[in-house]
Amino acid sequence: MTPMVAPPTLIAPYGAAGTLVNLLVTDPAEHATLLEQAHRLAAIQLTPRNLCDLELLATGGFSPLSQFMGQADYERVLHELRLADGTLFPLPITLTVDPAQLVGIGEQLALRDTRNNVVAIMDLEQTFDWSPDTEARLALGTTDTRHPLVAEMQQWGRVALAGRLRVLALPSSYDFTELRLTPAQVRERLIQLGHANVVAFQTRNPLHRIHEELTRRAAAAINGSLLIHPVVGLTKPGDVDHFTRVRIYRALVENYYDPQQTLLSLLPLAMRMAGPAKPCCTD
Repeated sequence: MTPMVAPPTLIAPYGAAGTLVNLLVTDPAEHATLLEQAHRLAAIQLTPRNLCDLELLATGGFSPLSQFMGQADYERVLHELRLADGTLFPLPITLTVDPAQLVGIGEQLALRDTRNNVVAIMDLEQTFDWSPDTEARLALGTTDTRHPLVAEMQQWGRVALAGRLRVLALPSSYDFTELRLTPAQVRERLIQLGHANVVAFQTRNPLHRIHEELTRRAAAAINGSLLIHPVVGLTKPGDVDHFTRVRIYRALVENYYDPQQTLLSLLPLAMRMAGPAKPCCTD
């Protein structure tokens, strides 16, 4: 009789609680009630960047963060790279609007995608003013508008919103759907591969021969699985499109990596292209 082998134990999700945040409303009755309610609420149309951020908040990709940052988290991240509770967190994740779009504290907002579909309801708990120049200087290390995010930030609304989120639908994606795994699904697949140790490689570029060799050797050195985790959200202008890149990643995993030890999962991250984590100049 073959002895039972216990499944491997992966490291806990990031944060003191050690659990993945999950903001998705899964109860059908609650979902229907909230969706009907959303059609009577003031609405904000999210940008493609906002939608990437919302998806990672909803599925735990930004754990332990469970909402767009309030002022205490925002200020401490800018100055100390930590959330208000002291958890290391490198960059601000905010939802900004024009002041004309504001509703009162305690009211609700429907968050809609670029096609006007309802994706979430926010209970507005806090608003605060922010400065794109200050954020660029502290978070990105430059105020030069040739930096793609510095230029983009100049177009953002000057008021940031924070509050409880109930997510009714993840942003729609119709390409490579079998590779778009949530953090929980990634963890399940990694457990199935049978190793507690994992080498994760995050990239926004096509993989070259040296990437293949480095990742293969790294996984072998720790007797672990390999997670290829490419960014398919917003990157920078001029980058190779994700349709081309994903075909490259998939060809490598299917033909060159060991498919029994390798997992390919797409990451809907909107990149910030941040530089040195210190002020670039004095006030």
